[in-house]
Amino acid sequence: MRGRRGAGEPGSRGIAASGRRGDGATGRRKKYALFLAATNIAGLRSANPAYPVDGCFSDAPMLQRRFAQALKRPSALLAVLLLLTAAAAAYPIDGHIVTGIRRLLRLSLIQDGVLKGTLPPPGGMAGMGDIQLNLSGARGDSLATLPPAHPALQKEIATLFPNRDESYGLALLDIRPGRAPRAAYHKADRQYNPGSVGKLAIAAGLFAELARRYPDDPARRIALLRSREVVADAWSQPNHHEVPVFDPATRAFAARAVRVGDRFTLYEWLDHMLSASSNAAASMVWKEIILMRAFGEAYPPTPEQADAWFAATPRDTLRTLAVSLVNDPLRTVGITENEWQLGSLFTATAKRAVPGETSYATPTAMLKYLVAVERGKLVDAWSSLEIKRMMYMTARRIRYASAPGLGDSRVYYKSGSLYRCQPEEGFTCGKYMGNVVNYMNSVGIVEGPDGRTYLVALMSNVLRKNSAVEHQTLATYIDRIIRRSAPPPQ
Repeated sequence: MRGRRGAGEPGSRGIAASGRRGDGATGRRKKYALFLAATNIAGLRSANPAYPVDGCFSDAPMLQRRFAQALKRPSALLAVLLLLTAAAAAYPIDGHIVTGIRRLLRLSLIQDGVLKGTLPPPGGMAGMGDIQLNLSGARGDSLATLPPAHPALQKEIATLFPNRDESYGLALLDIRPGRAPRAAYHKADRQYNPGSVGKLAIAAGLFAELARRYPDDPARRIALLRSREVVADAWSQPNHHEVPVFDPATRAFAARAVRVGDRFTLYEWLDHMLSASSNAAASMVWKEIILMRAFGEAYPPTPEQADAWFAATPRDTLRTLAVSLVNDPLRTVGITENEWQLGSLFTATAKRAVPGETSYATPTAMLKYLVAVERGKLVDAWSSLEIKRMMYMTARRIRYASAPGLGDSRVYYKSGSLYRCQPEEGFTCGKYMGNVVNYMNSVGIVEGPDGRTYLVALMSNVLRKNSAVEHQTLATYIDRIIRRSAPPPQ
């Protein structure tokens, strides 16, 4: 589905009131100066505040001084980051101000007409302040355990599967405001290979380590995420997923696979892992989680110190530690070992460095994860909201999330696939059409402009069919069911 510029009534849900082009060349210059100043302090290689983009920025030195002072005082840093978020309110894709993620800066410049490119659909144009947790407080407390199936919703969902492959599993929770949550399930406890949805466990592991390092101090977590620059090493190889590479100084852009020597901040590696589903990024982030635990207050180590630690640590110890770091946060929110385990890293080189275990997941586990996020219980409230923001789709929508009916909805999404083929007479292997295995998994939160809000986990292993299209089709049907069940207007 091709992205388009957001439109709609200001303030309507799914389309930020600030989603219009509006503050002109002066606003563009100032926001670009804000980014260059911020990323210069954070140490990003490509940020060059002296570069004369759209003119000379007289306010950049002052902004740099404020960031330098704030980095010495975490409470002041948080205040400055919040100030920058407010200053970027005219930019729905405003996360670059706080995170320093250059992909988001590029989208902001495209949105403002400075650069050419494709924007997300209207539902992908919300600002950071628009994204909130839906199950805070007493309503979330009622979902400490998943509710039983709601008879009416279960009956409608059941109509989707009699003529479909038996491998489908689904867990669905309708949390539309103003009424009790309603659930529906279909083979929700069946185990599947999670593919890239397992990267959500890595995200939880990273935020758990940040909280362990800086309890009750989100400002210092933000500072580390945006200032820690990690150079891609052999752990990133081999990989094929393209990631966006944007240089703010030259405005050069490329979409390509990660190469050894590439430099990204932790925030950017996390973004590559979730938005581009880069296996290279997943292994690099997991490696950083291990190093955070291993080095403690001495983190980050030099590359030589990291290599020496891995070489000196017994392989069984590495395996146990790696698996524990990304799975323990799941156990904390009630996801059992039988429901979800992420067992191995995502690239061949990383797997040779750290031996792994079996990976599997269930729709029930995925739904529990989303509920924990919405309740603010995945690590803590700040981490939950940050993970939800990282899942928010501002890149091209694919598979389940590309259903046409979701274009005006905010979609927070992660997908995963694994397919394999063998020669078969009369069958031609294709992408997502394996005849040996053909796993396709879709995990997401949908927030519609009409108030519909639901969490969904759909998993399957349908052989010889394009499962990307199948998931898109089922997304349309599920969304129609949720729309039909809307309460009557007051």
